[in-house]
Amino acid sequence: MPRKGWFFPHPRDKCVPVPKDKQEAIRQRIVAYIAEKYPGTHERIEVRFRGKYCYVDAYTPPPSITDGGLKSSGETRKEFEARWRSSPTHLCRLLHHSTEEWGCAFYTYSNERYEVCAMSSGKFTGPLEEGLDIGATYLQHQ
Repeated sequence: MPRKGWFFPHPRDKCVPVPKDKQEAIRQRIVAYIAEKYPGTHERIEVRFRGKYCYVDAYTPPPSITDGGLKSSGETRKEFEARWRSSPTHLCRLLHHSTEEWGCAFYTYSNERYEVCAMSSGKFTGPLEEGLDIGATYLQHQ
């Protein structure tokens, strides 16, 4: 007897690799959107493409740290700031369906992996910017 349950198209269904000739325009679109919507939350954004995936990372300014915090970490302030500036905050992994249709996976630091998530519209695919807003929650709470 078949089991009853919820079934929906998986976000990986019908996805295609990001065309090489579109990657730079997509990268610029991502960086411009984050700079406009989340100013002052990051020092730089890094965008990487791997097949059907687009990974978006942010490099954020170092937080203030007390001398006691530095002492317990065993680092100088300069070393702490250099380490912080070279460590990315993984914002999201976008899944390419078309130029205007993307899936999104949120990076969970508790499990150290990307988890597929719904867009704010409740759908599993949507505009690139909707996926970026999900990942940018990490920028809002720095």
